[in-house]
Amino acid sequence: MRALALAGLMLLGLGGVALAVDPLEELRKTIKQGESGAGDLGSLRALGGFSEEEELAIGRQAAGNILGAAPLVTDAALQRYVNRVGRWIASQSERPDLPWHFGVIQSDDLNAFAAPGGYVLVTRGLYRGLQTESELAGVLAHEIGHVVRKHHLKLLQGGRLLDIGGKALSTRVGENEAIKRVIGNGAEIFARALDKDAEFEADRVAVILAARAGYDPFGLPTVLQDLARVAPNDSRIGLLFKTHPHPDDRLTALGEAIGSRLDGLAGQTLGKRLYRLKP
Repeated sequence: MRALALAGLMLLGLGGVALAVDPLEELRKTIKQGESGAGDLGSLRALGGFSEEEELAIGRQAAGNILGAAPLVTDAALQRYVNRVGRWIASQSERPDLPWHFGVIQSDDLNAFAAPGGYVLVTRGLYRGLQTESELAGVLAHEIGHVVRKHHLKLLQGGRLLDIGGKALSTRVGENEAIKRVIGNGAEIFARALDKDAEFEADRVAVILAARAGYDPFGLPTVLQDLARVAPNDSRIGLLFKTHPHPDDRLTALGEAIGSRLDGLAGQTLGKRLYRLKP
């Protein structure tokens, strides 16, 4: 892990992963492809898992649902920056080749979302409270952990959103309509809480990925500490508390899992490099 972290520090010094296209336009085009309904999704299976093509289609529709309610912040420089950080962290995961998309959405809530296939969205409210790039890295790495471990796909497979007995949907149904049958017209996949063990696992993955990428691995714990200090009756954090274990419980579980394993592991916080939101 130390060797990986040192390699990450070197690459961070070079400015991260270069982006050849505008991430806002790229994400909009990807979502639009899913809205076209062109082509057949094929069989959506309750047994045996989803193919990567099916996973991408589910994520595209789910991300579209979220963006329909809370569009991307219209700041191209911000979106490029978040994509550089996110894609560098994702490159350290077991699924670096997914077409990862990251964005900051127009919501004052304190939350972040992941959808299958590599879609990660952070609210403007949560982003505004971050103080360092390592904290951003920790938040993104947690959501990347959900995608890598396929937590939402497992939720879909374990629920009743698919045909009972694994009966395949008609191949004559267009992709958009087929996916809506799976996740619903609303973002049901996000309206329900993941199992707390999935959240704890994503926290552990986040610390590991942040360390591999050369960041201070305690970026996410710092964010959790800040969230724990937010008043429970603060309307900005209501959804987070409903869909996640309390930050104190997450910190306890993370501390028990990590122990002293990261003692002495240095990583960059990069407070000065964090992109600041425009007033």
